[in-house]
Amino acid sequence: MIRVVLAEDQSMVRGALSALLALEGDIDVVAEVARGDEIVSTVEAVRPDVALLDIELPGSDGLSAAAILHDRLPDVRVIILTTFGRPGYLRRAMEAGAIGYVLKDAPANTLATAIRRAVEGKRTVDPTLAVTALSEGGSPLTEREREVLTASREAATIADIASRLFLSEGTVRNHLSAAIQKLEAHNRAEAARIAEQKGWLEPEADMR
Repeated sequence: MIRVVLAEDQSMVRGALSALLALEGDIDVVAEVARGDEIVSTVEAVRPDVALLDIELPGSDGLSAAAILHDRLPDVRVIILTTFGRPGYLRRAMEAGAIGYVLKDAPANTLATAIRRAVEGKRTVDPTLAVTALSEGGSPLTEREREVLTASREAATIADIASRLFLSEGTVRNHLSAAIQKLEAHNRAEAARIAEQKGWLEPEADMR
């Protein structure tokens, strides 16, 4: 049996996925979690073959958990299962050590196939998304520009962003200006929206 840990915050979706995988004779969902900050401890406790992770979760995100699992438990194969068909998220998932990236609107048998392929050490990536990721390349933003844009989604003013990131207001303005120019946006809100759509920003924080 292929032992799987499932991380999904929406209970109905989690139940449906678990029931779907239960129909497969060789796959056993041994644990379910609804929070990102419970993934690592649960995987360490039950030692599954595959960790199936959503991206946006309360407490932490699936991409961060994937990177930790890759470092601590490299034998556990990580598959990202998400609604977000964003090239930047795919690139970051691969950098975090994920072996699969499956969209939730894919055909039902795609997930089971991806799990079996993961155990064999084979990748499964949505082909259209993979082509888009290759054609777009990596993010043009520096790490600091990305942090400032990420903070700007929740902070109302330059002063708020500066306080949150322990930067001067002038430094924040410089980074925002550079990001806006690189993304050919008209303002910081548009720049953040473009970067978010491409998966270049951190997933939205949810501290439920």
